[in-house]
Amino acid sequence: MDLKDLDQRMRSLEYFRSLRLVPACWPIIRLDGRGFSRMTAGRFGKPFDQRFRDLMVSTAGALLAELQGIYAYTMSDEISLLLPRDWALFDRRLEKVVSISAGLASATFSQALGEAVHFDSRIWLGADVSLVLEYFRWRQAEAASNALHCWCYWTLRKTGKSAVEASRLLKGQSAADQNELLFRQGINFNDLPRWQRRGVGLYWEPFEKQGIDPRTGEAAVATRRRIKTDRELPMKDEYGRMLLGIIATGSETGAVPKGSDFPP
Repeated sequence: MDLKDLDQRMRSLEYFRSLRLVPACWPIIRLDGRGFSRMTAGRFGKPFDQRFRDLMVSTAGALLAELQGIYAYTMSDEISLLLPRDWALFDRRLEKVVSISAGLASATFSQALGEAVHFDSRIWLGADVSLVLEYFRWRQAEAASNALHCWCYWTLRKTGKSAVEASRLLKGQSAADQNELLFRQGINFNDLPRWQRRGVGLYWEPFEKQGIDPRTGEAAVATRRRIKTDRELPMKDEYGRMLLGIIATGSETGAVPKGSDFPP
């Protein structure tokens, strides 16, 4: 059998091999931890644990740096990574994007944790910037809703309610009802850390780095970029304005210019 013919026939059965991200659209990779409810049980504090947050932030930072993204957002066990509109890594091949991003997130988190975990990955495409802003506002709204529910659930559990009882008591309750439940337990949801209620954002920021000019041997200052971790995100319109600035900067200068620094 001719090896070239065999190669062509076998590759023709890779059904999604030729599928690529739509040109001129803004790609967002969304990743979710697989089986993280079981993995976190007994290992991390509830409803929120700073150690788990830091693992997710480190994973989001690795994705932002390695995949040359503009903005990464993480809440709970989820990460959303915004890529430049003209992003061209892997020839925009869908299979490559989802497999490599899931593999990178899984490896980064697993190495830091010391135990194997897995992420899945999917692609969202926005035709214009307004849709990108809506996407991140949607995820932030989901973060707030999840945080409120989690605080209520674990507050009830800590008062002695079983998992079934806590879930039954929360079923059908409005946000106002849930806030009142917490207030009766001495918890003001609006006073909780912002990163719990709004998630965490990561993006590139410029900074000046002292160095030596190799041509003259004299001290020199170079402008570099590094990843900024923002645990105090704004909301709604202010959040949209912040994202517009990040997108504009990333589009003008490139998401990861030469000489970037990614601090641990």
